Amino acid sequence: MGNKKMGMLESRFADIIWNNEPITSGQLVKMAEKELSWKSTTSYTVLKRLCERGIFQNQKGTVTSLISRDEFYALQSEQFVEETFDGSLPAFLAAFGSRKKMTDAEIEDLKKIIDGFRR
Repeated sequence: MGNKKMGMLESRFADIIWNNEPITSGQLVKMAEKELSWKSTTSYTVLKRLCERGIFQNQKGTVTSLISRDEFYALQSEQFVEETFDGSLPAFLAAFGSRKKMTDAEIEDLKKIIDGFRR
């Protein structure tokens, strides 16, 4: 997966891109200034960093994603389970469920997801 992790502010910046792509770098800078109170230099620095990580690309002043938001967060989730629970999804769910009680509806949703993997 490489280094595709993002901090909180980078994630908010990335959301601006995902919500508006394709977007010109100029429009992106204006939106980041309005929504994040960033200077243009900060926006361009963060954009360059996220492009170097292979999450976005900036071609001829137009910014687009190389991976979707859903794919990005799926990769993050997989990496977290791998690093923290030695790749064991059941161990993750056991740890999660020991602190946060799930509703009957959430449990049913998980059962449906698991049944979908069986097909």
